[in-house]
Amino acid sequence: MALFKSSTRNIPDAPPVPRHIAVIMDGNGRWAKQRFMPRVAGHQRGVEALREVVKACRDLGVEYLTVFAFSSENWRRPADEVSFLMSLFMKMLEREVVRLHEKNIRVKIIGDRSRFDDKLNQAMQDAETLTANNVGLTLTIAANYGGRWDVMNAVQTMLKEHPEFAQGFKEEDLSPYLCLSEAPEPDLFIRTGGEQRISNFMLWQLAYTELYFTDVLWPAFGREELEAAIASYQKRERRFGRTSEQLASEQPKGGFDA
Repeated sequence: MALFKSSTRNIPDAPPVPRHIAVIMDGNGRWAKQRFMPRVAGHQRGVEALREVVKACRDLGVEYLTVFAFSSENWRRPADEVSFLMSLFMKMLEREVVRLHEKNIRVKIIGDRSRFDDKLNQAMQDAETLTANNVGLTLTIAANYGGRWDVMNAVQTMLKEHPEFAQGFKEEDLSPYLCLSEAPEPDLFIRTGGEQRISNFMLWQLAYTELYFTDVLWPAFGREELEAAIASYQKRERRFGRTSEQLASEQPKGGFDA
């Protein structure tokens, strides 16, 4: 298992184009409401937006894209909306994964799968198996995922395999058991829809990630908005605990050509 540097223990690279982008795709329901359409229409349009963003990330050289599709708290939504979201997820796996595979995109799904039915669990497994050897963009879909669940699940799994760690363990002992342990920590986090919070998404992995919030609702988010987020990221000074003077002494990095 290839592990990447942790931003709390090492100084990772800060490339001009983010290697890893994490996204909370917020605003589907509001987008539909503004157009006097049912909420489900917003979710359907949200899939199209995701398709466009995946293509843009691949074109721009982003290596990892992780999206929050369904949180562990989303089960609190109306039952009919939850049912529709499960159906939409199933259709996406059936229809989109073959296209992604043809484009050399790897699909991974993280989260607690125990609440999903057998058919959906099989579709998720099939998607990962089909695309496992692809070496282009890695698209990770967080479904029934929560940042606190991620940490708790990692601790429990680690202690089951290494009961001696009950006496004490280090960050590097726990890291391999977290979701996304094989990916670099996100360089850029994007949340659409105007809200400015992380909402229990990747709490461990976002420790030093640059945060970008936009009022654009997810169904209206496309390549132009993605490039604006990356442009904002490029203006950030990523110190990782160092001083500005230390950064100034380093070799300047190249720019980003949208």
